[in-house]
Amino acid sequence: LEAVTESLRKLEREEVKAAFVHRGVGSITENDITLAAATNATIIGFNVRPDRKVRDLAEAEQVEIRTYEVIYKLIEDIDKAMKGLLAPEFEEVVTGEAEVRELFRAPKVGAVAGCFVRSGVVTRGSKVRFLREGVIIWKGAINTLRRFKDDVKEVREGFECGISLTDFQDLKQGDIIETYDLREIERV
Repeated sequence: LEAVTESLRKLEREEVKAAFVHRGVGSITENDITLAAATNATIIGFNVRPDRKVRDLAEAEQVEIRTYEVIYKLIEDIDKAMKGLLAPEFEEVVTGEAEVRELFRAPKVGAVAGCFVRSGVVTRGSKVRFLREGVIIWKGAINTLRRFKDDVKEVREGFECGISLTDFQDLKQGDIIETYDLREIERV
């Protein structure tokens, strides 16, 4: 019992802690189910099996019972469950970069940046960082993306395009429009 408890304590992180409502040896009882239901807990059994009456009560009370016969399987399973409770973390991955070369005004849209895609792929709807002299001055999304008169989904490196940004009009020659995606980082 102590070895299992100590192993589970080692899995704790700052954001996710294991709380032990009750620990004991012997079979899983109806009282265990009632206590787990009242505290919204999961029952973890090691080398035990609940009888039919206890399983029926657990189902009626919507109490999860997890039983194990190998300690490392128990620890691995609980570790996965605890990782699933962690808030996701994201990193920004730059997907494209375009330089503003000319400025245009368009009815309904407002300012349109005539751009040259210097690297990657610029995609309509992408998240955008707008940089002026290396400083981020605005973050948002691409509203429209055009190649000549055609509305396009993406423009690749080495091509020119027209970009209008959602809720941003303060465009200048030499500004950089950097597109990026958010990628989830696996928490450990």
